[in-house]
Amino acid sequence: MTNGSDTAPTTGAPAEGGAQRTLKDNLVVTRHETTILGKKIAYTATAGTIVMSEEAVGEGEKAGKFEGVKPRAEVFFVAYELDCVSDKSKRPVTFSFNGGPGSSSVWMHLGLFGPKRVELDDDGYPSAPPYRLVPNDVSLLDVTDLVFIDPVSTGYSRPVEGVKAKDFHSVDADVESVGAFIRLYTGRYGRWGSPKYLAGESYGTTRAAGLAGHLQERHGLYLNGLILVSAILDFGTARFGPGNDLPPLLFLPTYTATAHYHGKLDAELQALPLAVLLGRVEEFVHERYAPTLFLGDRLPAEERLEVAGSLARYTGLSREYVESSDLRIDIFRFTKELLRSESRTVGRIDSRYTGVDRDSAGEHFEFDPSMSATQGPYTATLNDYLRGELGFQTDLPYEILANLYKSWSYKDVENRYLNVAETLRKAMSINPYLRVHVANGYYDLATPYYATLHTFAHMGLTPEQRANVSMSFYEAGHMMYVQKESLLRLRGEIERFVGDRAL
Repeated sequence: MTNGSDTAPTTGAPAEGGAQRTLKDNLVVTRHETTILGKKIAYTATAGTIVMSEEAVGEGEKAGKFEGVKPRAEVFFVAYELDCVSDKSKRPVTFSFNGGPGSSSVWMHLGLFGPKRVELDDDGYPSAPPYRLVPNDVSLLDVTDLVFIDPVSTGYSRPVEGVKAKDFHSVDADVESVGAFIRLYTGRYGRWGSPKYLAGESYGTTRAAGLAGHLQERHGLYLNGLILVSAILDFGTARFGPGNDLPPLLFLPTYTATAHYHGKLDAELQALPLAVLLGRVEEFVHERYAPTLFLGDRLPAEERLEVAGSLARYTGLSREYVESSDLRIDIFRFTKELLRSESRTVGRIDSRYTGVDRDSAGEHFEFDPSMSATQGPYTATLNDYLRGELGFQTDLPYEILANLYKSWSYKDVENRYLNVAETLRKAMSINPYLRVHVANGYYDLATPYYATLHTFAHMGLTPEQRANVSMSFYEAGHMMYVQKESLLRLRGEIERFVGDRAL
């Protein structure tokens, strides 16, 4: 194991008392072996922080003159490279991150891609603490090298002294800073000639789409593909509010899937296979439900009653509740209402999970039971793994989920819904070889699969571009890979997407 920097020290902002803190990369390199799909492989792990800097340009009389580089942040990452690869240009590399905004990269790192994964049962439920990691025998490391990035304020990534964290907490600034890291890593580790992929989950798919355009236009870095896990590109599909009728329409199939899972539909619907049932609901949405909401108060009373009855049947809720909701069922109301008679709530991230609130008469759940089932195991095992097996030592708290969701700035898209689908469309037009794979969970109430289908159907892609988009669907939630069967299927989909395993 080696510990050190691959760059010269950089002078940071003045510390307390006027002294300057010397900044340098802090990297720990370790070597390991594991078995993936029955074959033993050796790999090298690099964990640590890279000092991210920007060019300093003078002001006033020195306006426009280059004055060196100015440190901005120390960005934490974990990278895995397969050993005994003589030509890296034939070896794909995948840059992975999660979403939030404010999430570290832990979820796909220890749940899907990495050589270790959190031990859960086959349905995705943890044991009692303490928790442990197990070898991930379906890791994607045999298919592609992996780089897990923690954006600034997540994981161990922090702005340097004198730089405000909020400077990184907006749509464009986030894309720029993560893009700068990818460019820097690509150069330092000799990956300009490699096939390059981005893998994002949730808001990480928003970031990935933004990066596809930014990396091309700013750095000339063209990607081979995007892996979008639980995608949200058009925020208008998921923001409930007066005047926006898209979310009630696009969430309905997931409401139905959830009610079906918990046995709340009538006998005829319960007997249908899930895929068949959802096909029926999707047909209802575009043939009956969407025209109904379009009419608003112009809808005749008898038709309103008819649609309310259908909605009640497809959601497991009462007709009275549907009518009092103006035929528009908010996601947080649904998670509280479906199992209210049993004093239970259902999860937003994964609606298979249930929880218990103090107040069964409340409007919203107190916590997301699907998040509470995963956050503890992932947090404990990640902290132990970084300090122990990967040897990275720091007393900083590893920010699994920084509280940035409400403070995140959308100033770049003021007075409209964020929509990076157009950014992705343009990137696919500039780079006709850019392919996209989207993984969707049927029980995902955070980024419903039907909203994703709607987004891609409205991107204005040509037939040739549509042929570069593939999708897969799973009977699990937002983090579909916590369920063993879905993990195995998703692994196979990504292997086919990236290409033959490069061992």
